[in-house]
Amino acid sequence: MAREFDLIVLGAGSGGLTVAQRAARYGARVGLLDPGPPGGTCVNLGCVPKKALWFAAQLAQAQALAGDYGFELTPGRLDWDRFRGLRDRYIEGIRERYAQRLGEVDVAWIGAAGRLVARDTVLAGDMQYRAPQVVIATGARPRRLPLPGFELGMVSDDVFSLSALPRSIGIVGGGYVAVEFACLLRALGCEVELLIRKQLLDGFDGELVQALAAQMRAQGIRITAESNVTGARGEPGALLLDDARGAAHGPYHSVLWAVGRVPNSDELGLGGIGVACDARGFIQVDAHQNTSVPGISAIGDVTACPALTPVAVSAGYALVERLLGGQPESQFDYRAIPTVVFAEPPLGKIGLTEREARARHGDAVRVYTKQFVPLQFAVAGHRVPTVMKLVCTGDDERVLGMHVLGPGVDEMLQGFALAMRQGLTRRELRSAVAIHPTSSEEMLLMH
Repeated sequence: MAREFDLIVLGAGSGGLTVAQRAARYGARVGLLDPGPPGGTCVNLGCVPKKALWFAAQLAQAQALAGDYGFELTPGRLDWDRFRGLRDRYIEGIRERYAQRLGEVDVAWIGAAGRLVARDTVLAGDMQYRAPQVVIATGARPRRLPLPGFELGMVSDDVFSLSALPRSIGIVGGGYVAVEFACLLRALGCEVELLIRKQLLDGFDGELVQALAAQMRAQGIRITAESNVTGARGEPGALLLDDARGAAHGPYHSVLWAVGRVPNSDELGLGGIGVACDARGFIQVDAHQNTSVPGISAIGDVTACPALTPVAVSAGYALVERLLGGQPESQFDYRAIPTVVFAEPPLGKIGLTEREARARHGDAVRVYTKQFVPLQFAVAGHRVPTVMKLVCTGDDERVLGMHVLGPGVDEMLQGFALAMRQGLTRRELRSAVAIHPTSSEEMLLMH
């Protein structure tokens, strides 16, 4: 006999937790299935441990800057074991708080992977669970390639279990995961080579990406373009990467494969019940997160929507409001989503790149750019610039895109994203009162 619920959620990442808790607060009987700890990739193997490592990298660089300011100190290396302990205790605290919150709203936690055997029935082990509404929020995982020696390297999940900082590393990939790890590992003292097959940070503004690449090289990161890696060989501590042109790169102490992510959709039984996926395995959804099967919805990285934690959370919130909150037209607005690559320096964007804007609006697009050295660095005689770009359209110069490369961008862009969702124009930017002296004020003064 199946256990009955009003709603079943597959996946306890940020999106799944949002759906489960919000639905339970509306009085729904909710079953939440996941074989791993609550929090999913973001908390356990993604955003949170990555950002902690990024903060450590920032502190390493701050030591050098402090010396340039005149402080008497000798920059020291990170105590890796102490850092790991602090990070892991923090993450364990998040898990405990999630478990507590689920208990407070009576969400049934089922620590197992679920598989759909009917549109309203989930099988987990030898138990069946049934509900008229199922939400799939199983996320994604690092992509693995059928290349010789692939197993000699790591994927992003493995970085957080390292017992020591690698002396040198070859990173294969040009996306945000590759760039972030390249920058933070370099800041902590690792020798880094980044091997890119096509281009760096596809989807970000090309001009700012080029500026980031120049700053990465200035920090000592080797960037090898047009490198089609065909395999790895050697022994741990002395690894080589071969490419299609016959070149061998390395040797490296470690190798990191950062070659994309694949959706966790292949073990869900979707084909047997008619849930449509695209050629890459992402579940296809409409604007309301509906799949091709009534009663089954999907949110987050298991779909082809932007793979960002706040997107999954917001989409989940809107979905529950539609299903249970009396708002039948509720849906998440995917326009003007802010995102940041935690590189060194960080690169952020909201909305359209210049290329995307010109493809849609042609000659109506106007672009404003600015470069300046932030006061924090200029005082110490550093000349590394922050780069900003504003993409506008029409007679009122409505803002379509904001792009910033420089320190503080991760905290700077949130308010601008809210304004852009309300139809922000360049005139409104110019009329705002700036906080001085800050980098963000330069966004108001672009011409």
